[in-house]
Amino acid sequence: MLALEKVAPNGLLFTFSCSQVVDRQLFEDTVTAAALEVGRKIRVMHYLSQPPDHPINLFHPESAYLKGLVIHVA
Repeated sequence: MLALEKVAPNGLLFTFSCSQVVDRQLFEDTVTAAALEVGRKIRVMHYLSQPPDHPINLFHPESAYLKGLVIHVA
């Protein structure tokens, strides 16, 4: 919420999570809830993920723990 309040209008916010407990949907929902709380309109410009040296094992979904969003803040 603090970051969203400080971004200038039409600015970009880069936000990341490296928690295996927070999946991509929960991460996006949390950022959306923060934007609603502070009254800012946001758009996801890019979804970011972990690099090839951190492969995701399909049988171990917790291995997809690095995630990020590039957000346009109106």
